[in-house]
Amino acid sequence: MTLKIYTKTGDRGETGLFGGQRVAKDHDRVQAYGDVDELNSLLGVAIVHLEADGQTEIAAGLRAVQSDLFTVGANLATPAPEDGGKESPWIPVLPAGRTAELEAWIDTAEGELDPLKSFVLPGGAAGAAYLHLARTVCRRAERRVVSLSHTAHVGAEWITYLNRLSDLLFTLARLANRRAAVDDVPWVPNPRGGVQEAS
Repeated sequence: MTLKIYTKTGDRGETGLFGGQRVAKDHDRVQAYGDVDELNSLLGVAIVHLEADGQTEIAAGLRAVQSDLFTVGANLATPAPEDGGKESPWIPVLPAGRTAELEAWIDTAEGELDPLKSFVLPGGAAGAAYLHLARTVCRRAERRVVSLSHTAHVGAEWITYLNRLSDLLFTLARLANRRAAVDDVPWVPNPRGGVQEAS
């Protein structure tokens, strides 16, 4: 049996969650896992550019992150029994210790970087620029999940993971620039309100 990509069941602005519930497509839960999905897709773009630049180590680590994000998204799309949902044995859980692994990766990467002495402007090599963009989408996804947690049962580990992931993506953007021999551009505020170039 071949599955069709279109089902027409969402033509009236609703979508189905794992467990059978149907909600509006702008429901807080859909917004949350939608932003996680967007982040995952953006990491796919970053990986393409990192691999093209020969930065296969960073790319390989991010592929594991993509798998984590699929897990987080699947759980967000599955309401807890307390929220009227049904438990599903095939929905995986985020592996224990994954946040600690992100922290270890941050620590290792920072050992290769000069100490951060100022804010840096997003950009640089293509892979780094996309990692900076992914960081901002990660922050938005985190905010969406926090918002959902006010009205539904949300795994605290998902919020912690996203929070640490945004830190990792910033650090990896700097690392990708360094390995590409591209300098980070420091933010130089101009107290007079004009434009001031970094020297």
